[in-house]
Amino acid sequence: MAGVYAPLRPGGAATTSATTAFAIRILLLLTLLPLLLAAFAFVLQWRGGLNDPASSAWPTDRQSFPGMDNSPLGSSRSFFESVPSHTSSSSDCSEILKGGSSSSFPFFRGWNFDLESEGSPKVCITTSTSAGLQQILPWLYYHKVIGVSRFFLFVEGEAAKPGVSSVLESIRGVKVIYRTRELEEKQARSRIWNETWLAGFFYKPCNYELFVKQSLNMEMAIILARNAGMDWIIHLDTDELIHPAGAQEYSLRRLLSEVPENVDMVIFPNYESSVERDNIKDPFTEVSMFKKNYDHLPKDTYFGLYKEATRNNPNYFLTYGNGKSAARIQDHLRPNGAHRWHNYMKTPNEIKLEEAAILHYTYTKFSDLTSRRDRCGCKPTKDDVKRCFILEFDRLAFIVASTGTEEEMHNWYNEHVVWTDKQTNLKLLRKGILTRIYAPMSIMRGLRESGVFTSAIANAKQLSKEKSMVQNLSNSTITNTGEDVTKPSVKGSESQATGRKILESTIVHEKAVPPMSQPGLFKDMLMRT
Repeated sequence: MAGVYAPLRPGGAATTSATTAFAIRILLLLTLLPLLLAAFAFVLQWRGGLNDPASSAWPTDRQSFPGMDNSPLGSSRSFFESVPSHTSSSSDCSEILKGGSSSSFPFFRGWNFDLESEGSPKVCITTSTSAGLQQILPWLYYHKVIGVSRFFLFVEGEAAKPGVSSVLESIRGVKVIYRTRELEEKQARSRIWNETWLAGFFYKPCNYELFVKQSLNMEMAIILARNAGMDWIIHLDTDELIHPAGAQEYSLRRLLSEVPENVDMVIFPNYESSVERDNIKDPFTEVSMFKKNYDHLPKDTYFGLYKEATRNNPNYFLTYGNGKSAARIQDHLRPNGAHRWHNYMKTPNEIKLEEAAILHYTYTKFSDLTSRRDRCGCKPTKDDVKRCFILEFDRLAFIVASTGTEEEMHNWYNEHVVWTDKQTNLKLLRKGILTRIYAPMSIMRGLRESGVFTSAIANAKQLSKEKSMVQNLSNSTITNTGEDVTKPSVKGSESQATGRKILESTIVHEKAVPPMSQPGLFKDMLMRT
């Protein structure tokens, strides 16, 4: 009937009210419970009741790190605490290698950087050096951090002195080869002397002589690498660092593991250091600006800013611009100069990396001018320097260092090497000609602060004492019969190869790749026309 409402059921209002109250209590409980649990967990963690899973992933001083058990540097913190504080100060390179008050990489403590058992590929580096510990140790341990397993160091000069070589020999994975009379006689019998690919560099002084020496050492390093079970070999100078950009992690091993199996050689374009002041002492920790390689730049950018990037120097780079390379260890492998590898039986299949690079720290210190001058006995004339140096900038630098006063050398160095114009620097950074790279700097500083370098020196001294005691006992029962040709020679002996004649060979090989400059503006214009 219209206008008549149905009567309400008894208790309907009470039931609705109870349901609403229950729902409110449930919502309140669901809101408060997570907050209470979070507060409880925070209190427990603050009081030390819970372990932080993130922090437990990193080893502490009491935990073992891969390779610590057999480390020659010791396996616990107590070893480093037992090293007297005067140990580092007694070394000539203490200012650079001494540890700091804090450690950026505490998990490096006691780690021997032995990566051979950590997987593949196994990578080795060979170098020919006369540098001191202040340059070699940071260079060596940096490359251990990024995955290098073995080092074959051909040493002479400062690097062959007992105080330096004993430290290098005490480091796991390092093989030191001295330039002895026996070594020179063996290299004088190398097949390289009978071939044509390196003949253009024979019997010339300074840089040409070094280039031949590096090639002969690389030939021996291939045999050493094969015997050690290495997969890849790289020739690198101690003023160069590998920058393994492009891999999923900052690792040379990871980078090379992603190279296709049919590739025989990998080319790393080089970036050149661009120092911003003339008082650099430790380039590896003070230089962060680099000039990018032609291969990593758009051609329009490279040639459009060529004059500004060159700054009235002979070429785009001060020194070489054709990078370095890594080669797979395989049959018939041979060096092809200090920058490349080749194969006697085939043309290697090579690729060029698009992001990774060699960071070349060249002329980073003002003293590099005089040190290069002192290593070469050529006359400071335009004709004679061509006989001694391959690259034009090296020739000019040698003449300035040989004929100029201290003030003239400083002025020339600041004008041609140091990047003092901040506006130009900013412009070239924005355009991509220059770039900032901080990873090597951070790793170097972390290694130094963790005490790795000073600990290596201290450990070598201890091993030297023990070895001396054993040798004294041995000498008491052995009669000295004459000069030991395997004994390290500091001064070195005159090469037995200088009197050899180049034998005629019917086999013609691709000529050695010398250090070469980047493409020039005028040369490119001629090619286009």
